[in-house]
Amino acid sequence: MQNGNALVLSGGGARAAYQVGVLLALKELLPPQSNPFSIISGTSAGAINAVSLASNSEDFQGGVEELSHLWQELTIDHVFRTSACDLLGGMYRFARSFFHEGVDYHRPLSLLDNSPLNAFLSKNIQFSKIQQNIDRGILRAVSVAALGYSSSNSVNFFQGTKDLEEWERFRRVGQSTTIGMEHLLASSAIPWIFPTVRIGQEYYGDGAMRQLAPISPVLHLGADRIFIIGVSGNRQAYTRRYKPKSKHPPSMAQMAGHLLNSAFVDSLESDIEHLERVNELMELVTDQENTPLRPVKTLIISPSKAIDKIAGRHVRYLPKTLRLFMRSSGATARRGGSVLSSYLLFVKPFVDELIELGFQDAMWEKESIEAFFQNPVTRNKK
Repeated sequence: MQNGNALVLSGGGARAAYQVGVLLALKELLPPQSNPFSIISGTSAGAINAVSLASNSEDFQGGVEELSHLWQELTIDHVFRTSACDLLGGMYRFARSFFHEGVDYHRPLSLLDNSPLNAFLSKNIQFSKIQQNIDRGILRAVSVAALGYSSSNSVNFFQGTKDLEEWERFRRVGQSTTIGMEHLLASSAIPWIFPTVRIGQEYYGDGAMRQLAPISPVLHLGADRIFIIGVSGNRQAYTRRYKPKSKHPPSMAQMAGHLLNSAFVDSLESDIEHLERVNELMELVTDQENTPLRPVKTLIISPSKAIDKIAGRHVRYLPKTLRLFMRSSGATARRGGSVLSSYLLFVKPFVDELIELGFQDAMWEKESIEAFFQNPVTRNKK
């Protein structure tokens, strides 16, 4: 039986391993049930986690175990090619594009070749089970976000029940479709790093880019309560006032890391803040039956430790060729560029530490999690 609970999984490359730890804690805290989330939405690497869960939503506990196994098995070689030839080839294609108006006519431009990811996900995710779970009434919808490079729209591809309608807002579109491998690869195509993917008549890239309202899709799909797993540092840390000292100008990797954070982190943080303010406003409204707004309960679990600092300790586990590139661009803790590294650190020590951190953070919120799933939200009458 469907419920009004939605799960939102943000993007962040290898950082998405943190989400697995939180989900493992949910598996321990919640009573056995088919699926605590009838609506699942994901962006970038979070889209991979979302679709994996949706395909196993008939058995949430088993689906989380399978997702955990996927991440435990995952290595860099399962995500992208790491040889010196492949890395130099990517650089060469970028250089060659300068003589062709910035375009490579043979293949989409990217520094890394992520074709191994296609094979790995094809082996581990059964897309056909998504519709089966929808038809059985276990799942209402699953949504995957991607950026259309021609339209500049943030497109939320969703697969769900027949009553769900497509939507169109400023720079935001909801498009009904059958979710497939192309949607996952498009949603996780980090600009310049992984190649764009053609879907229909348009090329798409990472869903976190220009995603102005990451929570909006699940609201359109009918969510009453939203469980959000972020991959940024503890949100409370942003309220502290301090003046860090800079020993050197920002490195190339440090600047690139901030660009990625502005896409993967900042939009989600601001959207959560906006939703919280709407909920506060609804508490002050006496006649809630005649307002188009409705209260939406939320619970956010985000890392209690700085992931970029954790990444700085694990850069040494990268393949030698990639480690050399990271060091030369300043993607190290010493040069302040470990933020960039954290998106590409698909290495077991880093993944294991993030899973453990996610598990502990969720366990610390045990009472809040149990209350979130026990107390229903009263919807407005229409």
